[in-house]
Amino acid sequence: MKTMQAAVLHGKDDLRVETVPMPEIGDHDVLVKVMVTGICGSDLPRVLGDGAHFYPIVLGHEFAGLVDKIGAAVTDVQVGDRVAGAPLVPCRSCADCQKGNYAQCKHYTFIGSRIPGSWAEYVKLPAANIVKLPHKASFAEGALFEPSAVALHALRHIAYEGGQDVAILGGGNIGLLALQWARVLGAKSVTVFDIADARLTTAQKLGADYTLNTTAPDFKAACQTITAGQGFGVVLETAGAVAAMNLAFELAGNQAKVCFVGTASQDVTFDARLFELMNRKEFTLTGSWMSYSAPYPGEEWAMTSHFLTAGKLNLTDIVFQSMPLAEINQAFALYKTPGTVQGKILLRCAAE
Repeated sequence: MKTMQAAVLHGKDDLRVETVPMPEIGDHDVLVKVMVTGICGSDLPRVLGDGAHFYPIVLGHEFAGLVDKIGAAVTDVQVGDRVAGAPLVPCRSCADCQKGNYAQCKHYTFIGSRIPGSWAEYVKLPAANIVKLPHKASFAEGALFEPSAVALHALRHIAYEGGQDVAILGGGNIGLLALQWARVLGAKSVTVFDIADARLTTAQKLGADYTLNTTAPDFKAACQTITAGQGFGVVLETAGAVAAMNLAFELAGNQAKVCFVGTASQDVTFDARLFELMNRKEFTLTGSWMSYSAPYPGEEWAMTSHFLTAGKLNLTDIVFQSMPLAEINQAFALYKTPGTVQGKILLRCAAE
């Protein structure tokens, strides 16, 4: 039996890098040698809290690597291909899947949360989930295809057409990617809001027209200047923070589109004054979930590849640190001190 190294979660804050059996693939599967994998914000409650579906489990759903083996029925993927992986495995037969709404599939599974993921030297996935990397893309960039697609999906979901003042609430990884996509798709201006100057500095580097620290007493007055008193035409909340969700109601202009992309970790309430703003402004409020559309895995992934190749996307400047898989516990130790991690942590799993 072949074995590999993997970071196995055995319980709350109990990650162990250990030897486990290498995955065995079926006829329609592909085995990928993981070169780089990411730590997602959704992984934090799974590792540091009680968010894992079961134990033991190998997490990790943002990854890129080399195709090591293909199943007997696989024809469009070759050994040696440089690839990223789409982690959602939809059933493809339910009503939602038939409509191309794969993220709403009621019978899905998911690499790195429900089945073994990419915090390992090798990961198994269906051939249909393979996304080939463009020639010039690095494995680090490939591992960031998934969060890029998440950010783009939110804008596609609200039928974003450009030409508007856009507010991005939260300068984390998804926020910084949403900033770039808003610019690529023709924003009139993009303003990024955060409480951390380091994130705002990165946002400026990545092309934000304005950056505002929400701890500053005059930031709302600055918003009036930026939008000529009209409010923002598009507001994306990417932090999952109650304060940011409340702020979205205030910043939205009349007939605006407001999209909650971040996942809240506590109950969210809106007082009567804020709720009335939604009525008075008649803005549209919606949520966005995952990164998929038809044909699977979707235009979000294809556009990431295209605009990365065209030099319109900068994925690597959101990376905070890169370290070996063996040091994954050191990575999570950084997350235990709020404000320490200002970007994406990537893990190197194998040598080329």
